[in-house]
Amino acid sequence: MQTEVRVRLITRSTCSLCDTARETVAAVCADEGVAWEELDVDEDPALLAEHGEHVPVVLVDGHQVGFWRIPEKRLRLFVQGLR
Repeated sequence: MQTEVRVRLITRSTCSLCDTARETVAAVCADEGVAWEELDVDEDPALLAEHGEHVPVVLVDGHQVGFWRIPEKRLRLFVQGLR
């Protein structure tokens, strides 16, 4: 498993879509052996300014994969580098 974080999930605590995205990200990253982290948009003014209400947001290698609903297949393709 890589130690470098490749996937970032940007969420907020009062977001039901974030719960679903967290499950998807955790499953895909476990399957693919990549590290991920979760950041709370409300704890970082820069993230809040950039993403506002468009959470959850998933970034892979710094590229936004999607927001609100994150399709597992799309995320997997990005993680595998098959964009």
